[in-house]
Amino acid sequence: MPTETFEFQVEARQLLQMMIHSIYSNKDVFLRELISNASDALDKLRLEALRDESLDADVSDLHIAIETDGEARTLTVRDNGIGMSHDEVVQLIGTIANSGTAKFLQELKQAKDAATAEGLIGQFGVGFYAAFMVADEVTLVTRRAGQSEGTRWSSTGEGTYTVEPVEDAPQGTAVTLRLKPVDQEDQLFDYTSRWKIKEIVKRYSDFITWPVRMAPEAPADGERAEDAEEGEAAAEPETLNSMKALWARSRDEVSDEEYHELYKHISHDWSDPLETLRMQAEGTFEYQALLFLPSRAPQDLFAREHRRGVQLYVKRVFIMDYCEALLPEYLRFVKGVVDAQDLSLNVSREILQQDRQIQLMHRRLVKKVLSTIKEMMAQRPENYATFWGEFGRVVKEGLLSDHENRDAILRVASFPTTHDQEKPATLQQYVERMKEGQEHIYFMTGESRTAIENSPHMEAFRDKGYEVLLLTDPVDEVWVETVPEFDGKELRSIAKGEADLAKEESEEDKAERAKRQEDFAGLLSWMTERLGDEVKEVRLSSRLTVSPACVVSDTDDVTPALRNMYRAMGQELPEAKRILELNPGHPLVEGLRKAQAERPDDADLAGTAELLHGMALLAEGGELSDPARFTKLVAERLERAL
Repeated sequence: MPTETFEFQVEARQLLQMMIHSIYSNKDVFLRELISNASDALDKLRLEALRDESLDADVSDLHIAIETDGEARTLTVRDNGIGMSHDEVVQLIGTIANSGTAKFLQELKQAKDAATAEGLIGQFGVGFYAAFMVADEVTLVTRRAGQSEGTRWSSTGEGTYTVEPVEDAPQGTAVTLRLKPVDQEDQLFDYTSRWKIKEIVKRYSDFITWPVRMAPEAPADGERAEDAEEGEAAAEPETLNSMKALWARSRDEVSDEEYHELYKHISHDWSDPLETLRMQAEGTFEYQALLFLPSRAPQDLFAREHRRGVQLYVKRVFIMDYCEALLPEYLRFVKGVVDAQDLSLNVSREILQQDRQIQLMHRRLVKKVLSTIKEMMAQRPENYATFWGEFGRVVKEGLLSDHENRDAILRVASFPTTHDQEKPATLQQYVERMKEGQEHIYFMTGESRTAIENSPHMEAFRDKGYEVLLLTDPVDEVWVETVPEFDGKELRSIAKGEADLAKEESEEDKAERAKRQEDFAGLLSWMTERLGDEVKEVRLSSRLTVSPACVVSDTDDVTPALRNMYRAMGQELPEAKRILELNPGHPLVEGLRKAQAERPDDADLAGTAELLHGMALLAEGGELSDPARFTKLVAERLERAL
C-alpha cells in the first residue's frame, strides 16, 4: 500500500491547535499519557495471549522502554504490547473527531481556567495528542500481535497526517516525538534529560505494573569498563518505576498524590478524585479493592455506549478492564481496582455473572460505596454536595434496581424542596421538620423547579406551610412509583388523589363542606357529563386557594410525564382519564355554578366548561387535545368582552 495522506476534520484541527498552543499548565503529563497507553497495550496482549493460545506473539518480556537522543532532540516511548492494525490506526489514532467533538470544543473555549480545561480533555480521552504540546512532529510505528505487516502514522499537527505500511516493524507500538526547543518560560523542559524523565515517571507512573525501562547513561569520556563482566552489567537497562501495586500497600506507605495518579491512569481523567476508598477482605475469601469517586461526571455518563466497571486483577495479574459484574449500573461512575486471590486467571464475563465470590464482592463493594457517601454527607458536606450534583441522578436509578440497598440509597439521597431555595434536603431532614399532625412526605414531579412552584397543586400546601419535595429528574418520575415510604412515612404526590389536608375538622367546618358539596352537586354532575370524553370525574378541590381549577391523576394512575417517557421508549400504556378539581371559592367557578343553575340549556356554558378544563391542563404544563378549538373558544369570549 502506498503512503496515504489524510486531512484532520475541522473540529479535530481546532482541538490540535488548542493543545499545541499550551492549553495545559503542566506539559510533563504528556509522558504520563504515553506510558499509560503503553501499559494498556501490554495488559491487552497478556490477556489476549491467555484467551487465544494460537496467537503468534512474544509475551516473555513485556515492558515499556523510553529512548532519548539529545543530539537529534527525539524521545521514543516503546512497548511490545498488542499493537494496532492499519485500520485501527486510522480509526483510533488518525482522527480525534467523534460524536461530541464540537460540544467538547465549545466547552473547552468557555473553560475559565487551565484546571477546568484539563478536566475536559481528560473526559474527552485525547491523551495521545498531548504529545503535540512538546513535539513539532509525532511518528507512531505499530504492528498488531499475530500480524506480519506494520503501520507508520506521522503528523506535525498542522492539519494533515500520513499513514503507510512498514514491513519490518517489531510487535507493539513506538511513539517518537521530535521535540520542540527547550523553553523554560513556556514550561518546555529538556525531555531528553535523564533526570527529567526519571522525575516524571516516578511522579506519575511509579505504580504501573509493567517495568518502565531506560538505557543506562553513557560513560563519560575516558571512562572504561574494567572488565567485560562490568561492561555487560553497565549495559543493563534501568527500571524507573517500583511496579508496586498501591492497593497492596498499607495506607501509611502511600501518599494521596500517588492514589490520585493511579486514579488518573485508570480513568483517563485529569482531575483528582473526590474520595478514595480502600478495602481488604481476609479469611476464606481474600481480595483487595481500591476505589475512587470522581469529582466530575464524564460527558458520556448517560450514553448507551458508556464503558463501566472497575479493573479486575487476580493475584496482581490484570484480567479485565471493565468488570461490570463487580458494581451495579447505578454506580457506573466508580473507578478503581479489585484484586482477588482465588479466581481463575482465565475467567470469562459469562462465568463472572455466576461466580459466588464475585457476587459476594459485589455486595460488599456496593455497601462500601454507599457507606462512604453517607460518611461524606455527615463529615464532608462540601464534597457530598459536589458528588450529588454530579452523580445524584445516576445513584437514584438504584432505587429501581437494587431493592436490597434501597433504604441505604434513600438515606444518602438529597432533593430540592420548598424549605430552601438553594440547599437540598435529605428525607431524614424532611421528616424532622414535618409539621405537627402531618402524616405524609409530600412531593411533586415536574420539568423544573419553577414549573412545580407555580403549579396550582402547590397552593394549599404553601398556605399550610407544608414542605414539598420538588423532583425534576426524569428518573424521579419512575422511582416514586416504586418506593412506598421512608421511616414509616408514606411518600405521597400532591398531584394525585385527594389532598386530604384537613385531618381534624370542627363540626362547623364539616357542615360547611357538606353544604358546599350540596350547592355544587348540580354543576359537578353537569360538567362530568359534558367533559366525559376528557375526564373521569369533576369534583371540588381542597388543594386550590387561588386558581379556579386543576387536573389531578387518580391515586394509582400513571402520571402524564411517565406515560410520555414510556411512549418515547416505544411502550404504549393504556390511556387513563384524569380528574378535574374546581375551586369553589373562585369567582369564575361560582359564576359558572349560578349560570348553569339559571340557564341549564345555554350552549355557551359548555364552552366555558371546556375552557376551564383547558386552562387547568395548561397551568400544569400539559397538552390540549384540541388546541384549535381551545383557541377559537378564547377568541369568541374575548370578542364579546370588547
